[in-house]
Amino acid sequence: MPREQIAPTKNNLLRVKERLATAMEGYDLLEQKREILVMELMRKVEQVKLLEKDLDARIETAYPVMKRMLIVAGRERADRLSRGVRYRFELEEKRVMCAGMNLPSLEVKLPRVELKYSPANSFAECDETVLEFFELLKILTGLAAVRTIAWRLAREVRKTQRRVNALEKMVIPTARDTKTYIEAVLEERDRDSFFTSKLLKRRTGRDD
Repeated sequence: MPREQIAPTKNNLLRVKERLATAMEGYDLLEQKREILVMELMRKVEQVKLLEKDLDARIETAYPVMKRMLIVAGRERADRLSRGVRYRFELEEKRVMCAGMNLPSLEVKLPRVELKYSPANSFAECDETVLEFFELLKILTGLAAVRTIAWRLAREVRKTQRRVNALEKMVIPTARDTKTYIEAVLEERDRDSFFTSKLLKRRTGRDD
């Protein structure tokens, strides 16, 4: 690792030592942050897996119900009924505290389930389909919220890892090499100064 191109002076040595100490402290803090983020990310990944399992199970029940409804009602009648169904969904961003960070997430407010069919047109298969797909929608919105946080955490893990790598492979080695170089030059200068002073003393003593 190439050292910094600076003059080997005591002042520069002090500055390099300070930078090295700061970099080492920053490295330790970032390592701790990375570990916390990874642990939290793994928890979110496990939540995603569980929700995906719930989603698969709900799909296995919801779609057969819809198929039965289409068989009983027919596609045209089901289409006419669906056009009369209107629900209002509120989608908004919210902030979630996770691993010490205030992360943006997604929140979907589902309306209350209402079976909006007239008594003449209502039938059990249609009502059951609506209920099944509302449950499916609840899982999907929960999954979307957790995935959003997981993506944010993964992005933060990558960002933190890049900073850790920069400190570990560039900043700290460069500061160490620069510190070692300046210390070696200063020690050499001290030795030269010591021998020079001794030599001068000897010559001064002979002249006396």
